[in-house]
Amino acid sequence: MAKVRFERDGEVGIVTLADPPLNLIGPELVDDLEKRIEEAESTPLRALLLRAEGENFSAGANVGAMFQNRSAQEAHALLTRIAGLLRRFEQLPFPTLAAVQGLCLAGGLEMVLACDLAWAADSAQFGLVEAVIGAIPFGGGAQRVAERAGPARAREIVMGGGMYDAASFERWNILNRVVPAAELAAASLRYAQRLAAGPTQAHAATKRVLREYLDHGTQAADRLIPAVAAPLFETEDMQSGIASLLKDGPGKARFSGR
Repeated sequence: MAKVRFERDGEVGIVTLADPPLNLIGPELVDDLEKRIEEAESTPLRALLLRAEGENFSAGANVGAMFQNRSAQEAHALLTRIAGLLRRFEQLPFPTLAAVQGLCLAGGLEMVLACDLAWAADSAQFGLVEAVIGAIPFGGGAQRVAERAGPARAREIVMGGGMYDAASFERWNILNRVVPAAELAAASLRYAQRLAAGPTQAHAATKRVLREYLDHGTQAADRLIPAVAAPLFETEDMQSGIASLLKDGPGKARFSGR
C-alpha cells in the first residue's frame, strides 16, 4: 500500500503522507514521494497542498532503516538523492502550501520547508532533532530555517535539538499562519484553491525572483526581473487583469493560468 498519495481537487494537487500514526520517513516513503512529485510535475496544476493522514504530520526518519550501518559512500548517495528530491519539490512552477498537525520533526519539517508557504495547527510541535543521534539535518533544514528566521535562530534550533510550538515558529517567520486544529484541513485547502485561482505564470515568476534573491542577493534578482516579467505581458492573465482593473476596479479579475 502506498505511503504517499497524489490526487487532484480541481487545479490543486494534493500530496498526502499516508503512513500514520507517525508517517516515518523510510525507504518506501521516499520512493513513493519521488513518484508523487513526478506526478505533480507532469500534471497541469496551479497549486499544490502537502498534508498528512493521522494525528502527526511526520515524526522524521525511520532511523534504523535509513541511517544505521551505512558507509560514508552509501550515505553520500542517499543524501544526494534526498536533497535532489526536495529541490524538485521546491522548484515546482506553482505555489505550494504545507498543512501541519501534531509532530513535525527532522525530515518531516524539511518537507515543509521545501514548500512556499506553511500553515500549522495551534497544537503542532516542531523540531530539527538530528543532534540527538549525532547528526545534522540532512535535507537542508538548517539553511532553510536560516532563510526564514536567520542564522542565530537556526543554530539554536539545530544545535539545541529541542521542540518548539507552532506559535514560536510563526513568530520567527518559519510558519506563515497558525490556525485552530479543527480548522486546518478545510482552511488550508481553501487557501490552496485561492492560490490555484491566481495568475499562475506570475506566481512562477515570483518564485524564481525570490529564489534568485535568496541565492545571489537583491541586485541579481533585479537583473532577473526583465527576463521573467516581460513574458507576462503576453499572457491572457495579465491582459485580462488589466482590462478588468480598468473596467471594474481591483479584485474582480478571473485568471485562467494562461
